[in-house]
Amino acid sequence: MKSHALAMLKLLAGTLMMLAGAGLAWAQSGWSPSTDVLGAHLNYGRGCTACHAPHSGSNGNGNARAVESAAGNVALWGEDATSLYGKTIATDGGKYIEVLPTSMSAATPDVSGMITCLSCHDGNYASGAMMRNKVYETLPSTYGTHNTVPTLLGNNGTSAGNYMNDHPMGLTTKVSCGGANWDCTESNGVISMKGANSSRFVSNYGFFVKMGSYNNSAVVVCTTCHDPHVMNVVSISSKATSGLPAGTYATMFFLRAPYNPNDTNPMANQTAQFCRQCHADKSNEMNGSTAGTVL
Repeated sequence: MKSHALAMLKLLAGTLMMLAGAGLAWAQSGWSPSTDVLGAHLNYGRGCTACHAPHSGSNGNGNARAVESAAGNVALWGEDATSLYGKTIATDGGKYIEVLPTSMSAATPDVSGMITCLSCHDGNYASGAMMRNKVYETLPSTYGTHNTVPTLLGNNGTSAGNYMNDHPMGLTTKVSCGGANWDCTESNGVISMKGANSSRFVSNYGFFVKMGSYNNSAVVVCTTCHDPHVMNVVSISSKATSGLPAGTYATMFFLRAPYNPNDTNPMANQTAQFCRQCHADKSNEMNGSTAGTVL
């Protein structure tokens, strides 16, 4: 009975420690269990219907500006994306050129992974429905210009129509294995982190990004890094592709993994770990360090 009681006390203590850690993460991120996970995508109370229309796509939402036979065919999309069709986006100094699809019915990952996002987040081609460039998250005091962080693609305070300072994305932005990249394997556009270094990285942090698949290659689109339905919290289950303990972690900017620049630990490296999911040559594992993830 004594051993059983001792075990129960240990279990209770561990549970309290986990809850305390979760509370700290919530406090650091500005998120609490009572905060709606849609965050800024509540869209002033419109919620899901701001982006999705249960019937008739952009016509059903009253947003259609042009005739679109495929309106709503992808994710019941309720925004008018016709102004983006066929447009060219050049990123990373012009190294990557993405020509957007000419229809929502194009069977490529840049439809649901880019056009849907850009129909609100592009300030150049889709300015009629663009976001208002305001931040709805509590940012660190040292983070840029408060409440006006320039996140509108093509309209970010530099020259008009400039996408050069945006992260590469599109069907030409391929993620590969070997060399300076992870010792992973790729099959039909799916990355498997099974090598000595890549698997160690997964056990230290995880692999949360969601690649698009095009011509049997993994490509980067907006939704590779961002989950538009959950703004500032990420849940990791015991079945997730991560070595981190199961639980709820703070994140920001709708990112798919733990990413918390508000972390008060000066040794925290979780934001760097997020980028290293693709940028293997910048990782600890590829540079001989035994450091894991510090939260």
